Amino acid sequence: MTRSQLYIHDMNANRNRQITVCHIYKTYLPDTMGGLEKVIEQICRQCDPAQVESRVITLSRLPLPPVLSRPEAEIHRFPITIDIASSPMSFAMLKGFRRAVADADILHYHFPWPFADLAHIFTRPGKPALVTYHSDILRQKWLKILYRPLMRRFLVRMDRIVVTSPNYLESSDDLIPYRDKIEVIPICLDEIDYPKPEPLRLQYWGHKLGRGFFLFIGVLRYYKGLSVLLDAVRGTDKMVVIVGSGPMEKELRRRKKDEGLDNIILLGFLGDEDKMALLELCRAVVFPSHLRTEAFGVTLVEGAMAGRPLISTEIGTGTSFVNQDGETGIVVPPSDPVALRAAMERLSDVELATVMGRAARGRFKELFSAPRMGLAYTDLYRRILDGVS
Repeated sequence: MTRSQLYIHDMNANRNRQITVCHIYKTYLPDTMGGLEKVIEQICRQCDPAQVESRVITLSRLPLPPVLSRPEAEIHRFPITIDIASSPMSFAMLKGFRRAVADADILHYHFPWPFADLAHIFTRPGKPALVTYHSDILRQKWLKILYRPLMRRFLVRMDRIVVTSPNYLESSDDLIPYRDKIEVIPICLDEIDYPKPEPLRLQYWGHKLGRGFFLFIGVLRYYKGLSVLLDAVRGTDKMVVIVGSGPMEKELRRRKKDEGLDNIILLGFLGDEDKMALLELCRAVVFPSHLRTEAFGVTLVEGAMAGRPLISTEIGTGTSFVNQDGETGIVVPPSDPVALRAAMERLSDVELATVMGRAARGRFKELFSAPRMGLAYTDLYRRILDGVS
């Protein structure tokens, strides 16, 4: 064979063999059940196992057993040594990282986790690598100043950087230097994971709540804009059902009681079957997050999957990629209760809500169905190994 023929032969063989991919993030199932952990799980599940073998390298407060088998991946867990500003670190991981990834073909980091940057630079694993850039670092502004040189060295060494929406790419100053190696792969959901609610459950919630309410689903955190939502419906007949628990729950319950907000229903945490029943009964999904900490908005994808119109805010992130203003729902300015109330008034029109809900369902099928994400990442892994930009 000529040199060119050998190169083509090797490249074709590379395409046909199974790739071993190590996902690297600070926490993972079953220790924690956050949104990013579920995204990693979905990527592992949706990549064809005949083409991609998935592993996860993570930290745990109780890493027993240290290697855990799950349906989507083999989980390698290192003990946490110290946790600073929600960034756990592990001396054991620094010591054992090269060994843990020795037979991997590709390292797939999930950002932000500064300790992973340090591990990659300190241990020099010598593997092709990419990072899914889920969010800028926003809250720890002073620590970010100290961290920025490490972050830049890390991102420069990545073969590719994935962002989850074009909106986030356009609004992130931190990503400007790396645009020539950035790709967009949205977060997607698998409908199979969501049970169809049984008639008795629908009947229960229909009797309890009726139909036509506005639904919020999510962890009750500071950036979710829930205080703005309460302001928007105070003094109106608009019923809002809030599903979820979290740090803001006590404050919301206090306001509900003190201000007589009888049109606010706080249900706490519910399982997926109850969530799907509420999505079927609601008029629209309302998602008033007012800070860029809300990088994507998986709840909006769930609402679109259920064929419900969406109300969200313009914060320069994936929320306005999922929800197209005037098509799949309404996008309003952040922290604006008057605009939020007006959007809810508009979607009280059943015909308009039906049309927008149908469009949201169509956008879900086109862009956010899980197999698309698996195909996109599998293709990217192949191209990285082939050295194709």
